[in-house]
Amino acid sequence: MAQKQYHVTGMSCEHCVASIKEEVSEVPGVSEVVVDLAAGAVTVHGADLDDERLRAAIAEAGCGVDDSIAA
Repeated sequence: MAQKQYHVTGMSCEHCVASIKEEVSEVPGVSEVVVDLAAGAVTVHGADLDDERLRAAIAEAGCGVDDSIAA
């Protein structure tokens, strides 16, 4: 099982958390999505995870990925 972690910008409430979980869960291969609102982090577990699709799902939820911060 693979894992990817992202530092997310624009995530400010539980609605954001729910939106990210919903969108990212729909990406093929995703088995679990863990969102830490306080840390601004999203951790994705699954098989054959597609980085581009995961980033697009986070964007679809209305948030961004901050590549300047190692997550």
